[in-house]
Amino acid sequence: MADRSQKTEKPTQRKLKEARREGRVARSPEVGAWLGLLVGIFLVHLTMTRTTAAFRQAIDGLTQVIRTPDPNLAVHVLGTSLASGAVAAAPLAGAILLTALGASVAQGGLRLSAKALAPKWQSLNPLNGWKRMFGPRGGWEAAKALAKTGLLALILYDTMRGLVPLTTTGTVTPLQGVVHTAGSAVLRFARDAAVAGLLLAFLDYAYQLRRHRASLRMTKHEVKEELRTTEGDPRIRSAIRVRQMALRRRRMIRDVATADVVVVNPTHIAVALRYTPGSGAPTIVAKGAGAVAARIRDEAIRHRVPLVEDIPLARALYRICDVGQEIPRELFVAVARVLAFVFSLKKRGRVGGVHRPRPTPAVELAGLTRRRRTPGTRARRRPRITSRLPR
Repeated sequence: MADRSQKTEKPTQRKLKEARREGRVARSPEVGAWLGLLVGIFLVHLTMTRTTAAFRQAIDGLTQVIRTPDPNLAVHVLGTSLASGAVAAAPLAGAILLTALGASVAQGGLRLSAKALAPKWQSLNPLNGWKRMFGPRGGWEAAKALAKTGLLALILYDTMRGLVPLTTTGTVTPLQGVVHTAGSAVLRFARDAAVAGLLLAFLDYAYQLRRHRASLRMTKHEVKEELRTTEGDPRIRSAIRVRQMALRRRRMIRDVATADVVVVNPTHIAVALRYTPGSGAPTIVAKGAGAVAARIRDEAIRHRVPLVEDIPLARALYRICDVGQEIPRELFVAVARVLAFVFSLKKRGRVGGVHRPRPTPAVELAGLTRRRRTPGTRARRRPRITSRLPR
């Protein structure tokens, strides 16, 4: 097993999915408990009228039973009180249950894993128990318990201090008044305790999440082996990419035969163009530099595709256009001039070979060779045949 200091890499998506499938997720049970209590207290305020009526009915029935000790009356009062209490408590219980389930789902979902439910015999090892008790986890649990106890004590003290003036007035308070005051104090204490407990629960969840991610960290060797398992050997993937690039290059060279003209530079760059009347702008069929440009020229000569020497236009087409892409609007005039020249050659029966018409003025192409591709163009571009533009 690798040392913890060697696990410096973040867990991969596959490692996270496996941990989630096995039931190993960051979870704090206290989040659902305190959040459910807070929601229940909020709903108590909304259903206070019904709850108070049910409680008052139960007190009145109890008083009646004390005054008239009749077994049948006692059974009737007990049944009525239980039914009223159940009706009043059902929405609260349902809301608390749904809140607890929602908090559990938000923290990691409801997944029943056989591996997580299986008994872990290493947990019976006393040495492991001592490590958990006196390790970082035990220290955190102890600090959390102390903080929880201290906060609850402070909240209880503040609540009781507010009740002291009511007990020193020397007047007799009706039973319903006492019940109302005590109920308000209990609700206030529960609300403040739930807020404080929820804050501690969020801190506990943050700690559990950090600890969970730290336990899933991987070594560089594990990441490399997982990538090799999921995506294959890097050398094989590199060979596949090289083969795919070669296939695309051969397909591109084969498409030169369908071009109308090849603009050359005159030996370093070659860009083949095809134009179909009524179908939009001319399209780049093939382009290349160096050896690839030589192959494009040879293919064009073999299929009697005219080669037009225009250095500025060839540079601009090579720089800003991709194979299969229509030429940009800025090059319409320059390319239209070349195509008109080629079509005039075809009318005179002179097609093949290298032709040197008047080159495109550099002023028309100023700045185009240094223009950056847009994000959409970069996303559609194919792998470049050569690494850079020859000077």
